[in-house]
Amino acid sequence: MSRISTGWILLLGVVAGACSSEGTPGDTLGGSSGTGGGTSTSGSTSVSSSGGLVSTSGSPGTAGAVSTTGGAGSSSVAGGGSPNGGGGVGGSSSGSGGGVQVADPGTEGDGKLTVTNMAKQMELNDLKNPKGQEFTFKLTSKSYMYTEPTIAAGSPKNQPRNVWVYVPNQYKDGTEAPLMIIQDGQQGSGSGGRYGSIKLALDNMTIATDPARKIPAFVAIAVQDGGGDGPNNERGLEYDTISERYGLFIQNEVIPAVKQLTELKAAFPNFKLTDNPEGKATFGCSSGGAAALTMAWFHPELFRRVVTYSGTFVALQNGKLPEAAMYPSGAWGYHHDQNLIAMAEKKPLRIFNNANEKDNGATSDESGKRNWLIANEATHTALTAKGYHNRYVYGAGVGHCDDNLLRATLADTLAWVWRGYPAN
Repeated sequence: MSRISTGWILLLGVVAGACSSEGTPGDTLGGSSGTGGGTSTSGSTSVSSSGGLVSTSGSPGTAGAVSTTGGAGSSSVAGGGSPNGGGGVGGSSSGSGGGVQVADPGTEGDGKLTVTNMAKQMELNDLKNPKGQEFTFKLTSKSYMYTEPTIAAGSPKNQPRNVWVYVPNQYKDGTEAPLMIIQDGQQGSGSGGRYGSIKLALDNMTIATDPARKIPAFVAIAVQDGGGDGPNNERGLEYDTISERYGLFIQNEVIPAVKQLTELKAAFPNFKLTDNPEGKATFGCSSGGAAALTMAWFHPELFRRVVTYSGTFVALQNGKLPEAAMYPSGAWGYHHDQNLIAMAEKKPLRIFNNANEKDNGATSDESGKRNWLIANEATHTALTAKGYHNRYVYGAGVGHCDDNLLRATLADTLAWVWRGYPAN
């Protein structure tokens, strides 16, 4: 038990500078835009990592420290171990991002919003703007996640798994592109789905003339889940486990594979992805949303912008995993029980979350820890109280991971989550 606790507690200490909270009065939206109250963080944020590793050897790490410097103070945390080893973060992570500096963008768009009009946002249509280029490949993982002994015998495993990469038309070869990791990449690749809608947003919003609607030309990387669903399956292991496992799989295996993809390099000989965590976003729905937050929570020196729709911030973690000793309530512990958001020092994250009126378990008792609506409301409350930039959307009259709600809000969500990052 002490061996687990030491390494994991060390990982929870990364934090930016001082912050102030300004409250979150909610707005009701008849359309798809608007702002509520929110939070502000003083100063700009930059990150550097020396020593090159965050240890996951199963014992407290001795590799180089990760340090973060905010606008009003700094702190550092040495790389700690995880209960199951599997390799650290390769290389160093630099906050310079090729000279990109990210200042705090203020509180516009922060707060709670209610959406009643489910009309698709204009930017999520095919407006006949120039398209980017898409590449697909299969990744055979070396990850220790595939050898986890608690996974049910015969559980399906997507090995190799499919990965889709969309490079927008506005990307300029030789520049360091920001990126967004999309969980459950096999779902919603059509024009009305999640990944498909993100591609359309890139086609349209990277050339927007309104600065408030323009987004950076990020590379969308959609990753197929590990297979199956639920606590005793590979997808549940990857997405619902409160640990660094999945985030390190993305950092150490998926991103390097994208950079080395032969077809992509043929089209873009000088292709680069940023190492700046401010330029690295995560996206997911349901358990994929829980994974998106967990990736950034455990490694804010790698990922900082988070989008979760109907996030599974409930007790769905496999109770037989080593992580259950530290986080017995799974993702419910972010906002109840262990109260990770409230108890940990504030991290330099920008987080969108959503839940809907008829979401999973919306009428179930809180004591069961399986109510997605309560979970996301509590996540929003905890993030706001801690001073995070958080945008929470409540969808009236719709259910879990509702596609209409997604299409009614995604353009606004992308514009908000990338606020502060240069769109040129």
